[in-house]
This record gives sequence, structure tokens and C-alpha cells, in this order.
Amino acid sequence: MYETHGTVVGTVITDPIKRETGSGEEVMSFRMASNVRRRDRESGEWVDGGTLYLTVSCWRRLVQGVGASLMKGDPIIAHGELRTNEYKTRDGDPRSDLEMRAMAVGPDLARCSARLDRSGRARTALSADGSESDDDAPAPAPAEDGESAVVDERLGVLVG
Repeated sequence: MYETHGTVVGTVITDPIKRETGSGEEVMSFRMASNVRRRDRESGEWVDGGTLYLTVSCWRRLVQGVGASLMKGDPIIAHGELRTNEYKTRDGDPRSDLEMRAMAVGPDLARCSARLDRSGRARTALSADGSESDDDAPAPAPAEDGESAVVDERLGVLVG
């Protein structure tokens, strides 16, 4: 059983591949890399450190979302249960591989932008008095300058 949880920020380095287990359950997996960079105080230049490589496996509802959204080269954030798989190569050399059973995967919005598809979710807005309404009109939200703003449901951001 997995017991160590972690979050890794990195880049997808292989295209996600969907396969089916012997019991008929779908799983989507891909490899990702997380690089360390730091600024050298003496030279003032950026220096690359080590790279963490891991296999990310996605189950159940994540299969569809990852399959429709991610591809090689995408910047992501993955959170899940970590474990090490130990094995021997054909030559008998011992090896280990880090694997994450993902609970959440998404784009790293510090390095890209994303549009969300909310077609599968119920659209419930809160009215000004705090009660729920199911109308499709954007809900007003207070802006920083005291004027009203509107939530653009397509983008999920405040507009105006």
C-alpha cells in the first residue's frame, strides 16, 4: 500500500499511454522530469542541478482528463502516492524506479495557460444574498477598486 504522498512540479517527457489491466480497468501512464535550478552567487548565472524522473500512473476519472489534456513537453503539477519499484535488468543489475499513483494532475500555470472544459460539471452560481441559482448568467463579484466585476464562466476568471 502507498503511504508517502508528494507533489512534483515538472515536465511530461513521454506521451501518455492508455492501457487496460487484466481486470479491465483503464490506466494512463507517462514519465515526467523535475529539474532543479539555482542562481550561482559568484557568477550570477543559473546552474542546473539534478533531475528527478518518475512514472506517473492515473486511474479512474484521471484517465479521461489526462488523455484529453496532456502531451509530451507540457509543464505540469502532479500530486499522489509515491513508491519505489525495485527490479533487476536482464543482465541481473539491480535497478529502482520512482512511481506516483496520481490523485491530481494539472497544468503548471506559472509556465503555461489553460482553458477549462466545464461541460461535465453542474453550473451553480451564488446570488448576492448567498443563495444558489442555476442560471447561466455570470455572477457579479466585487472588484478590488470597489466596482463590480463579472466572472467569465468560459475562462473561470474575473473580467472587468
